[in-house]
Amino acid sequence: MTAQETANEIRAFIAAEFLAGEDASDLTDDYDIVASGVIDSLGLVRLVSHIATAYQVPMDGIAIKPDNFRTIAAITELIGTHSGSVAA
Repeated sequence: MTAQETANEIRAFIAAEFLAGEDASDLTDDYDIVASGVIDSLGLVRLVSHIATAYQVPMDGIAIKPDNFRTIAAITELIGTHSGSVAA
């Protein structure tokens, strides 16, 4: 899976889980989903669970901090760093 495919899948997950029925056109790779309130602390737990399951990323070895999950680009980078399934 390429980084762009990963970003697209993460974007689709966020749109479906947190923006259902809303316009997701602003959800670009660098849109701050934490500061904008798209994802709150409970949403972060759901997102981490999705990443761990979908990408086999061992989340227990990663510092869970907002900067790692602030944007789709940051999430994609995190997945790429900790998963062998994402190519640049």
